Amino acid sequence: MNLLERIRKFLHWEKAPTPDVKLLPEIYPHLKAFRLPLILTVLTMMVGTIGYVIIDGFTLMDAIYQTGITFTTVGFGEIAEVSDAGRIFTITLIIAGFAIFSSAIGILVAELNRGNIVSILKERRMLYQIARLKKHFVVCHHNDYTIEVTKQLRTNHIPFVVIDPRPEIHEWAIEHRYSTYLQAEPHTELAMLKAHLASAKGLITLSSSISDNIALIASVRLFEKEHSLPSAYFVISTAESPGDVEKLKKLGSDSVISPTRLTAQRVSAMAARPDMENLLEEFLYKSDNPLDMEEVFIPKYSWAVLKKLKETHLRDITNTSIIGVTKKDGKFLSMPKGDVLITSECKLLVIGTQSNIQIAKGILTQRNRPKETRFV
Repeated sequence: MNLLERIRKFLHWEKAPTPDVKLLPEIYPHLKAFRLPLILTVLTMMVGTIGYVIIDGFTLMDAIYQTGITFTTVGFGEIAEVSDAGRIFTITLIIAGFAIFSSAIGILVAELNRGNIVSILKERRMLYQIARLKKHFVVCHHNDYTIEVTKQLRTNHIPFVVIDPRPEIHEWAIEHRYSTYLQAEPHTELAMLKAHLASAKGLITLSSSISDNIALIASVRLFEKEHSLPSAYFVISTAESPGDVEKLKKLGSDSVISPTRLTAQRVSAMAARPDMENLLEEFLYKSDNPLDMEEVFIPKYSWAVLKKLKETHLRDITNTSIIGVTKKDGKFLSMPKGDVLITSECKLLVIGTQSNIQIAKGILTQRNRPKETRFV
């Protein structure tokens, strides 16, 4: 361990995560055109140095210096007396330098016009930004749903990466404020590696094509197995028909949203209860409202297993309320009473502020009974 690493370890400085070198696009193939001007420059400097040494007897350092200022046409003049042969040699050297620099500038302009080098540098910088993300969502395919979903993720300070294979993604990213994005086929393993899926919380596929969603779900589940990841990703997808919804769930999607069904439910709810319009948006989805709702999973080792809800004293300790219980078999019990037992691997629907919900989650997932419950 060198001195710099010891200092970093002593000060608890962590290195910024970097992407795998194999994922970075190679820029060197696009620099091949510059090899000829570079070789000619080196050869000209060598010929010029040898020429000044032989023709006018310059020392090696003086010859290198005279060749450099002559070749680059900076116009500093002669550092020592130069013979007529030396002046002819100098004129030849100036013309050669001008020709080489002109060709190099032409090659540079041509490469910049193609845009390959600029696009590669942008992608490399983007991959470094993505490598620093943790617990983010990978949102696949740009469309109207993607625009709205990313707005909500940004409002809730949830990092995300948008992947779309179309070249217009660069313009859309600027227009809709996608801070991190990739132009790639989302279902490929390379795209998942570039999106840093190993550190992601989940994936959202919003394609209007059911085949694209199927390919993505299958690819993500296969990615989990091949890379032996400890926890499964939360996969969200969309589907139009009820048959497609069931199909995507069987393939491995944790949640399938049907825009048609949601619209019908919302319209019917508004028709039946006009006074309840926008209730969820008002109390749960507004960014300036502290109220939140979340499901808390009860592991097998939790001290709360086979305890009654009232025995947890969550309301007294954390000022949160349990408004629903989802059993392991999927059966949902709404507004449970205090005598309801908490079973292994069930989910408690908790409502309260975000900070209080986190406290409640910490209490419910402990192995031993917390001290706070003994004094209530």
